[in-house]
Amino acid sequence: MSLPQPVPPSWKDLGKASKDLLDKDYPFSSNSIEVNTKANDVAFKVTGNDAGGNPSGELEAKFNNKKHGFAVTQTWTTSNFLKSNFELENVFAKGTKVELNTVLQPEKQTKSALVQTTYKQSGFNVHSALDVFKGPTFTADAVFGRDGFLVGGEASYDVTGGNIARWAAAVGYNAPEYAVTIHGLNNFKKFSASYYHRVNPDVEAGAKAVYDSKATTGGVALEVGAKTYLDPSSFVKTKISNTGVLALGYTQALRPGVKVSLGLAVDTQKLNTISPTGPAHKIGASFVFTS
Repeated sequence: MSLPQPVPPSWKDLGKASKDLLDKDYPFSSNSIEVNTKANDVAFKVTGNDAGGNPSGELEAKFNNKKHGFAVTQTWTTSNFLKSNFELENVFAKGTKVELNTVLQPEKQTKSALVQTTYKQSGFNVHSALDVFKGPTFTADAVFGRDGFLVGGEASYDVTGGNIARWAAAVGYNAPEYAVTIHGLNNFKKFSASYYHRVNPDVEAGAKAVYDSKATTGGVALEVGAKTYLDPSSFVKTKISNTGVLALGYTQALRPGVKVSLGLAVDTQKLNTISPTGPAHKIGASFVFTS
């Protein structure tokens, strides 16, 4: 008799361990601050950053009624975007989730609405989304898993045009200490392979290779990285790409509820060069406060 299968990751989370290792906790592209507070069932989050030299910020309030599986999130940005998210989870059946995401920018009279449904059970995870104003476009994806092996696919259908606009597929294998994922994206015009390995409780390593047939640079983009815990409250991350960009990240929990991350990116091929489009090297910091 076979053992019950765990719920596999969603389509967007395939290869997440490697992606998080190589992309998160490197705040060299901007300086940012995040403040999280909570009052009863309402959580507030204020964020701000200076990415691209243009300061911006967001104010988010989320009401979450876990007892009835209902959540509402309202967000206002300094670009005058009004975002709303409505969630119903496990209301219609166990493992189901229904979401409505809307975005409105009154100044430019732009709007969007996305209706999403998710159904996950032992061995499979299915998701669909209807973009009401763009197309409309219907997107569906599914991931099936058994004994650590994963297979998934995604397709988008343009309702107005009556054609499949985009499709993709992926295969992978997840184990407690490592994961391997291969994606075929953008109608199989882009391929990626990722690998993640928890070497021991204090060390993680990962790599990613991407081939895009439409990329102007050509060839395969490679990136490898590692993460080391110095102690329970701090860790160091490093990664390097085949283009010669070396990135370093350091995260430290200063005290309960206060975390700081520092990031540095160095273009090793331009150590003594000043780029006409901006500095070849980047540095940044991120502060997170949680109460």
